[in-house]
Amino acid sequence: MAAYTPTHTLIQISDTHIVREDELLHGKVDSYATLRTVLEQIEAAGTTIDALLLTGDLADSGDLVAYQRLRDLVEPVAARLGAPVLYAVGNHDSRGPFRAGLLGAEPTAEPYDHVHWIDDLRVIVLDTTRPGRHSGALSAAQLRWLADELATPAAAGTVLALHHPPVPSPIPLVNALLLAEPEKLTDVLAGSDVKIVLAGHAHHSSAGAIGAVPVWVAGSSAYRAGTIGPTDRFTGLAGGEYTRVDVYPAGAVATAIPIADTEVIYDRNIEEMAKIVSVHA
Repeated sequence: MAAYTPTHTLIQISDTHIVREDELLHGKVDSYATLRTVLEQIEAAGTTIDALLLTGDLADSGDLVAYQRLRDLVEPVAARLGAPVLYAVGNHDSRGPFRAGLLGAEPTAEPYDHVHWIDDLRVIVLDTTRPGRHSGALSAAQLRWLADELATPAAAGTVLALHHPPVPSPIPLVNALLLAEPEKLTDVLAGSDVKIVLAGHAHHSSAGAIGAVPVWVAGSSAYRAGTIGPTDRFTGLAGGEYTRVDVYPAGAVATAIPIADTEVIYDRNIEEMAKIVSVHA
């Protein structure tokens, strides 16, 4: 049926947390190898992909070399797929090295907001980071820019991507680290052609909505966060995922694709984790 045939298919990969070649993430995870597996799966699938969308926390410590490793891994695959790579900035990223290592641009520190057209589908990427903090926000200037862009509808609609989710997490600690004042974004999106908002950051997949617009929070390709408890722990578990996003004339559907699920990466009590993030929340 035509109603079930997507007009566009995007792949969202979030929270890759790439490190230098001689490092492991949290001393256990080869996040580069995990991302390579994701890309191998995508390329082997033979599905037509219209864009690769990487939604932040791309390098674990904002390191230039890590960004260069990421670019050298992702860009050749994207070229073979005939798909552009669209990057978003996350709280672990650093705007200067991000621009230099991924975009080959001047390492400036202003927010990286951009629009990309795939035929008649518009993809808008917003920078929700606040340098030095783990939580996110959109400035009044960014919201005005977004409203001005959305004032002209796209024939196939719009996908909006950002790092910090505008919807709650089942993990209480994460809720202190989300997008601040999401109601302001809700107001801008009201009545617009945005079919779905794609976010990352939480290391678990979940779905919600702001106003009438669906929100998809993608899991991390590096590792996943435990979401069922115990409530006094914040647990990182091996096994990541990525997302297939299909855009239809009447909406969009996000589908989580798991990579693996094995050993525990870290298991900290909630007081320890709160101390780590409270300085930057």
